[in-house]
Amino acid sequence: MASFTPKDISTGRLHSYLLSAVAPRPIAFASTMDVDGNPNLSPFSFFNVFSANPPIMIFSPARRVRNNTIKHTLENVEATKEVVINVVNYDIVQQMSLSSTEYAEGVNEFEKAGLTMLESDIVKPFRVAESPVQFECKVNDIIHLGTEGGAGNLVICEVVKLHIADEVLDDKEVIVQEKLDLVARAGGSYYNRAKKGFFEIPKPISTLGIGVDAMPIEVKNSMILTGNDLGMLGNVEALPNQNDIDEFIDNVSERYPNIKEKSHREKHKIARNYLSYGDVDSAWKLLLS
Repeated sequence: MASFTPKDISTGRLHSYLLSAVAPRPIAFASTMDVDGNPNLSPFSFFNVFSANPPIMIFSPARRVRNNTIKHTLENVEATKEVVINVVNYDIVQQMSLSSTEYAEGVNEFEKAGLTMLESDIVKPFRVAESPVQFECKVNDIIHLGTEGGAGNLVICEVVKLHIADEVLDDKEVIVQEKLDLVARAGGSYYNRAKKGFFEIPKPISTLGIGVDAMPIEVKNSMILTGNDLGMLGNVEALPNQNDIDEFIDNVSERYPNIKEKSHREKHKIARNYLSYGDVDSAWKLLLS
């Protein structure tokens, strides 16, 4: 058995061991707002529920390991003492992943991820309309666990109101776990779909994805492409150029005759097939043809 003393290995390596071994972990999709009213949305897997009376949840926006900086979420909860914790189900997992991109301060991750801002009843931060359960919370305390990269910051939240989608409740207003279809985080690029097991999502690109808000309107408002499809499509640095699109169409014209003349709906159906195999590049070239 391999054995390690934490101080004898790098923080990055220790971080990897912890996240891979303590898994799967629930995800707090945390919506906050800065003092100027700018929305922020980011996921955190250092998270759980710790009390029912009072109803207490704790999540931890840790200091970044690589450069010891802190996240906008932590800055916001320190300033406003409010947060909405949204749960993540399989239908929004790709959009959730895209929202974890380190966009600049003031960038609205709701718009980048293609998610809907829903006004809260008690706190100022918006809820994620697509999330099946949303917890409006007041922040009771923040406990800083250290000052170096990788140090956690325990945000102790008291639930002041919760919202549960009708479609995940039975006739006795009990949550049906299979209908909730929660997703949890594991190590590396691994996630866990509670009712089906592990799957992978590539980490958002470091050069920043274009986001759903930068997509052509016929793609963004597609009746065929799902939220997960849009999340995948948004995680590209730039759209393909016309030469690459033309070359791609020439190569697939035998498989898809008259591809240029097909409707948006037909192209979107074919693009979904490419996305099912993780081929985002080909999906974009088809969508833009």
